[in-house]
Amino acid sequence: MKEIVIIKYNAGNILSVQNALQRLDYKSIITDDSNLIKRADKVIFPGVGEAGSAMKYLRERGLDEVIQSITKPFLGICLGLQLMCKYSEEADTTCLGIFDAQVKLFPPKDKIPHIGWNNFKVKGGKLLKQIDEKQDVYYVHSYFAEICNNTIATCDYINEFSAALHKDNFYATQFHPEKSGTVGAQILKNFLNL
Repeated sequence: MKEIVIIKYNAGNILSVQNALQRLDYKSIITDDSNLIKRADKVIFPGVGEAGSAMKYLRERGLDEVIQSITKPFLGICLGLQLMCKYSEEADTTCLGIFDAQVKLFPPKDKIPHIGWNNFKVKGGKLLKQIDEKQDVYYVHSYFAEICNNTIATCDYINEFSAALHKDNFYATQFHPEKSGTVGAQILKNFLNL
């Protein structure tokens, strides 16, 4: 059985990811123990929260370096995706730098946060194989990752942004697959089968 770890850090929405994995008949553990994270077969880095305090939590525990060193399949979700970029305007935060993208605040402020069901356009990649783009996915965010060389899916809300990113063993989605019905479940299955 694959050992799946969900990284615990200063962010919310962790349990909903674990519950989504249980619905797919996968067991997982939630931890900030670097040794458990390093030896896992699959690592998931979800979260809803604020970039500055989340990065502070990671750095204080050395988890920033642990994440950057992981060679097994790794999936960031929402705040997890944003922290995997190089910089976030939220709290003027230097992030993990896995993806060569900056995270910016949506303009104008009266149309944010971006909450609810919206589309995504797949550009390719194993994470998004067998995905029906006609099915919407669920978003909750005020900040977005710009389009970059690592972008594998886009969404258009106020402006076009990265809905999903991929580089080497690192994958990430801005939307919440754990809250996105059958299409989200398929994306999680695709990740778990990498």
